Amino acid sequence: MNLRLKSILAIIVGTAIMGFGINQFNIANHLAEGGITGISIIIKILLPQFDQGIVYFALNVPLFFIGYKVLGRTAFIYTIIGTVSLSVFLSMFDQMLDPQPLSDTLLAALYAGVTVGAGLGIIFRYGGTTGGVDIIARMLQKYMGISMGSTLFFGDILVIGASLLYLSVESAMYTLVAVYIAARVIDFFQDGVASGKALTIISNDAQEIAKKILDVGRGVTIMNGRGAFSGEEKEIIYVVVSRNEVVRFKGLVQEVDPHAFVIVNDVHEVLGEGFTFDENKQPLREA
Repeated sequence: MNLRLKSILAIIVGTAIMGFGINQFNIANHLAEGGITGISIIIKILLPQFDQGIVYFALNVPLFFIGYKVLGRTAFIYTIIGTVSLSVFLSMFDQMLDPQPLSDTLLAALYAGVTVGAGLGIIFRYGGTTGGVDIIARMLQKYMGISMGSTLFFGDILVIGASLLYLSVESAMYTLVAVYIAARVIDFFQDGVASGKALTIISNDAQEIAKKILDVGRGVTIMNGRGAFSGEEKEIIYVVVSRNEVVRFKGLVQEVDPHAFVIVNDVHEVLGEGFTFDENKQPLREA
């Protein structure tokens, strides 16, 4: 078992952000949510006398019995921590806050998506979950080969569809906006902030282009290639740069070979020299 204090603290911080967002934006503005969280929101709005944190925890208890075998010991403990702490924060913020609905529902949906997405993104990044549909998704993936994304999406749509029993169609549509924003924010945390662009350059002047790139402090990899039609041997340059350097490096290539074939791709979670370490292998920032 490999429990880390840093991961536990991050999961707690993530659930705090999520608990705040659900109370401040979702419930106050009658916006639903997907999965078990969405069910607890429905119960809270329909039966405000019930404590949402207790409801959320009670809904997750049956899933704990199957979660241990599916998740493994470490992930299961992180899930217990995530579920319990989210339940605590849901109850705590329910008692502490007295949020009023915003006049602009779209703004509420955006903030709901950002806070819930940021909370979940932190939780997932450090190996935790908040129980619920996550456990079901892992179980179906393990035993039936169904992707987690499909299960999570179906669970969200099912709960949001059920929310139409008390929500207007307009509120349900705003809920979909919040869910979409949350998904994008989760991706941001999963991919990492140290993202960049990869340039693949095919040119007859590969050595000269590589020299110019090296002169400005970026590493270069040169690979051998061959044109399928012409059969001509070519050198292929591969270099990863930060997003704000793309225009500069395309300019360097154009200076040497205006006819170079250049492909620019997104890359995520870039680790290593020039991004997370300097030339002396010392961390530039915490990876």
